[in-house]
Amino acid sequence: MGMSAAEPVDDPKPGVAARPAAVGDAPRRKVETRNLNLYYGPTHAVRDVDFWATQGDITAIIGPSGCGKSTLLRSLNRINDVIPGFRMEGSIVLEGEELIAPGVDLINLRRRMGMLFQRPNPFPSSIYDNVAYGLRLGGRVPRSVADGIVESSLKRVALWDEVHDRLGSSGLGLSGGQQQRLCLARALAVEPEVILMDEPCSALDPIATLRIEELLHELRGSVTMIIVTHNMQQATRVSDRTAFMLVGEGRVGELVEMGPTVELFSNPRDRRTEDYITGRFG
Repeated sequence: MGMSAAEPVDDPKPGVAARPAAVGDAPRRKVETRNLNLYYGPTHAVRDVDFWATQGDITAIIGPSGCGKSTLLRSLNRINDVIPGFRMEGSIVLEGEELIAPGVDLINLRRRMGMLFQRPNPFPSSIYDNVAYGLRLGGRVPRSVADGIVESSLKRVALWDEVHDRLGSSGLGLSGGQQQRLCLARALAVEPEVILMDEPCSALDPIATLRIEELLHELRGSVTMIIVTHNMQQATRVSDRTAFMLVGEGRVGELVEMGPTVELFSNPRDRRTEDYITGRFG
């Protein structure tokens, strides 16, 4: 797992003082929220969340159903804006840019922060056109350039060898696991800075799930990833950091604690986290 600011440095030699961490050693926060409150009409869904994901790492969000995990995730690239009555208060910052502000280019934002949903959602078009879709939103792209990006994106998700001879076939004809990898290739084609994943393996069989998890490991470092999962074993397998959410007072989702995955699962700071990961509730 990647080193986080809270993780210890190597032990110094006996009698030698530990070297202070250099400023450059601290992981950079790629996206973060500050005092974020989310509402569906009069319903307060998420309260005062301070969350962040570090550059190039995988951050998992865990917690029981109804605690606001998906609501938080989908607020990061403003995809919840399409829901009537949804509103946000507080701050979401991506690379220093405030996202809860007038005039934010939502199309560009969603190129910078791609999304993978619970169920694969390929478009009813060819495999090629699925991957090239985002490129075309940005304007005309020469066919030779698009060809190269489609091929490299499919190779990054280990799908090229399986589909290179049928790129004109419908993406809907692929298996569930292949469709999810196709959707990941579609997101990667526009070189996103962040990929948001909402239970991306919940509709897949164990073999397809393993392949997706392997891909996440391979992509680590090149793109920042945030994954919502009900599967705590999956969180421990793939993530560098984990955030635990819970339904708090007034049935509002709250972020209980967040830290390096190994520490959170082995030595949680909050009793409620310990109760959840040991199965006492949830």
